Amino acid sequence: MSDFENFIWIGSQETFIDAPNIQRFHSISVGRFGGNSSAGQNKNEDGCLIWCNEKEDWEFMILLDAHHTSESAQLILEVFQKEQIQIKDVLSEPIQDAFKKLEKRILQLFQSEEFLASCRKVTGETACLIVFRKGQYLWWFSVGDCVLYLFHEELAALGQLEVNQRQFYEWIGRVNTFEQQVPCYSRGVRELREGENRIFLTTDGLLECPNKPYSNPTNIYNSFLNSDNDKTNIMSMLEVIQNNGVKDSTTIISWNVHNSMEAVRPSE
Repeated sequence: MSDFENFIWIGSQETFIDAPNIQRFHSISVGRFGGNSSAGQNKNEDGCLIWCNEKEDWEFMILLDAHHTSESAQLILEVFQKEQIQIKDVLSEPIQDAFKKLEKRILQLFQSEEFLASCRKVTGETACLIVFRKGQYLWWFSVGDCVLYLFHEELAALGQLEVNQRQFYEWIGRVNTFEQQVPCYSRGVRELREGENRIFLTTDGLLECPNKPYSNPTNIYNSFLNSDNDKTNIMSMLEVIQNNGVKDSTTIISWNVHNSMEAVRPSE
C-alpha cells in the first residue's frame, strides 16, 4: 500500500439498487445502497471521494447527495480530482496551517468563474459535505443536508453526537449557494477525545427511511457498540433500511481513529 490512497465513486456508474454493498478502503468502510426498486427507485445520485495518507496521518473525503441527475455531483468530483495535487499539498501542511488553507482553497474553487459557469450547465444540484481529519482534529465544510457524526463515549454521555446540522435549501449546481450575494455554508473544527473516536458520514436516505430507524443519532451510535466489525455493523444498518422499504439512496463513510493525545478538559 502506498502512503497516498485514492477512492472515487458516483452512483450513476454503479447504482447498488436492491443491493446493499460494503467496501473497505484503507481503514475506512464505505456502505452504499441505492434504495428499493419496489419503492420506485431507478437511479442513484450519491457520490464520494476519499483520499488517505497514512504516513502523514490524515483522511480527506467528499460526500455528495444530488437530485434530478448526478451531474452536479460528478462535476465536483471532477474538479477535486483535477486539483488533487494542489489540494494534497495543502493537506500535507503543518496542522496549524492546513485547515485555514484548505478552506481558502475550497472557496476559491467553488467561487471561480470557471466552476460557476460549469454549474449553470448541469441539470440539478447537490448537497456537499467535505471532511478532513488530521492528527487529533476533525475539520468539516458543509453545503446542504449530509450529516457528520463524531462518536465517543464521553461525548455520547452528554448527548453530543452530531457535528454539523442538516441545512435544507442549500445546494451546489444549477441552484447554487455560491451564486448568491453571500454564499451560505457551514464549517468548523472539532478536537477528538482521547481514546477511540468513530467518524461517521451519511447521506439522508439513512435518516429519511420509513419508520425512522436511524433518525435519532443514538440509534446509529448504538449500532457500533456490540461489535468491532464495521462491515457487519454497517451492512446491518443498510439491511434495516432495505427491509423498511426505503426509496432514497444511502451512502455511509465511517472509520475509527485512536487519539493518544490528551484532550482538553476543564480546569476544575
